[in-house]
Amino acid sequence: MKRIALIFAGGYGQRIGSDIPKQFLKICGREIIIHTLELFELNDAIDEIYVVCIEDWIDHLKGLLEKYDIDKVSAVVPGGATGQDSIFIGLSEIAKNEEDAIVLLHDGVRPLVTESTIKRAVESTEEFGSAVPVIKCFETPIISADGETVGEMPDRRTMYLAQAPQGYHLKDIYSAHLKERETEKPYEGVVDSCGLMFKHGYVSHMIEGDSGNIKVTTPTDFYTLLSNLNIKDYEQISVLNEKS
Repeated sequence: MKRIALIFAGGYGQRIGSDIPKQFLKICGREIIIHTLELFELNDAIDEIYVVCIEDWIDHLKGLLEKYDIDKVSAVVPGGATGQDSIFIGLSEIAKNEEDAIVLLHDGVRPLVTESTIKRAVESTEEFGSAVPVIKCFETPIISADGETVGEMPDRRTMYLAQAPQGYHLKDIYSAHLKERETEKPYEGVVDSCGLMFKHGYVSHMIEGDSGNIKVTTPTDFYTLLSNLNIKDYEQISVLNEKS
């Protein structure tokens, strides 16, 4: 069974305040989407990559794939009106070529996911049929219906934050999308794949995530990403110095 990464880079990222879609912003000399794709390109747990991209930027992305020798990408398809629409389009493209596969769904603007997280996600999906990387909630969670006053304070010992890549069998996640698209208000309240699967009664298996696996959404996230990538460079230099 093939192990496929579905990378969605279909949004414009208006919250980051740039005319350029956030996935195409450069950091440390390369576009964020390239940093992300390279992690899956170089990971031997991944056989193929499919990318969902803003239609007007597809040619630009294909040029970057050639420039940076990203060879595992089998297809680049245009995104939809929403994030979940884009994921459905990507899954539909995979379904044209595969009866079933292990699919890892990942944000194009999460370029710090570790090699070990990707491998754990594949292994968990092979063993349990699903994988959702999570980290524990260390802050105090609050539920507020009006956004102004504290309504509930759930026990943080039972609270986790979901990350990506989230892994499922193609037949399961694709089936959930088809069911959801038949509802009166498709994807209402659905923010990610595990949320969609939960809505349709599917139990997802949690795996250990990584607090550094941030999603670039705001300018603050961009600066955090820059800092973390610089730290990685310094760590590599330190290793080389130790060996010399």
